[in-house]
Amino acid sequence: MRILIDIGHPAHIHYFKNLIKELSSNHKFIITTKNIPIIIKLLDYYGLNYIIIGEKGNGVLGKAIKQINFTKQICKIVKEQIVDLLMGVSVSIAQASKICRVPSIYFDDDDLKASPLTAYLGTPFAKQIMSPDVLSYENLKNAIYYPGYHELAYLHPNRFIANSEILNNYGINRDDKYFILRFTAFKAHHDINQKGMTLNQKKQLIKLLEHYGKVFITSEEELEPEFKHYKIPIEPYEIHDFLYYSQMLVSDSQTMSSEAAVLGIPSFRCNSFVGRLSVLEEEEKRYGLTFGFLPKQFNWMLYRINEFLEMPDLKDEWQKRRMRLLQDKIDVTAFWVWVIDNYPDSIKEVKLKNFDFSKFK
Repeated sequence: MRILIDIGHPAHIHYFKNLIKELSSNHKFIITTKNIPIIIKLLDYYGLNYIIIGEKGNGVLGKAIKQINFTKQICKIVKEQIVDLLMGVSVSIAQASKICRVPSIYFDDDDLKASPLTAYLGTPFAKQIMSPDVLSYENLKNAIYYPGYHELAYLHPNRFIANSEILNNYGINRDDKYFILRFTAFKAHHDINQKGMTLNQKKQLIKLLEHYGKVFITSEEELEPEFKHYKIPIEPYEIHDFLYYSQMLVSDSQTMSSEAAVLGIPSFRCNSFVGRLSVLEEEEKRYGLTFGFLPKQFNWMLYRINEFLEMPDLKDEWQKRRMRLLQDKIDVTAFWVWVIDNYPDSIKEVKLKNFDFSKFK
């Protein structure tokens, strides 16, 4: 098959990089993306060819206008290159699928209530939706719910082994204790009217963590001058190795919080999305791997962080919790590869009542 994958966020590259590698001998992949430096850098690093379909928009109106153009560009490529299947997380995939009458698999791990534009502009147009089974309560007719998370497509132990050598490159020893802070820009369409930590709260957080080890910051936006010396100096393709050897992640990011959870790294998240995202709620309430706090609960978060930092076997305990999660979940890439390689018969099979996901462990 000729398969088009649209990349709209750096995480999407990680979602599909292993799938592309495994299936490239049998299928032709066409990758589209916006002109976003970090995405281009990652695609180049992994040796993935791509087509740039435009610049990212700013503001609600700007994003809407750009979105129309992105969908048009994808439709043009679909017709020119005779694409058989569309894949991705962007609404352009679902919309182009409907317009061009080409089947699509739309990968969605957000609750529709938390991402209303996706609910209106993406979900209704997708031929098939692929989602973690924690979202099965939505009971969408065109959805396949599997026991896993998007992050397990690239951070499952079958797919990821941390490389400690990167620590040496940046003057860090395996025995050094360090913490990662991740701050997002809140500029995505689903981030409108949402917020994370204030400048003063970030200062309080750093002051606490510095009592226990080094502090590194990764941010989507330009850091405040007083924080610049905390900036993580590593390349974007090294972040998961760096995260794996850290003591803890504290952020206002959904994706990195889930990444930390499946790696068995304690993570604390403070933003206004807390309590509304089923994937993170399951990772917190069922497995105790991550904890979410609303901005008004910041002081309570600091108390809990300090409480956990006093645990002598914190990392060992989190690895035990991680193993409980892995016992329940699958190697997501293995499942996706099977679905694509056997498409469309695989869709009928996976929807059978007694379908056995355990073969993808």
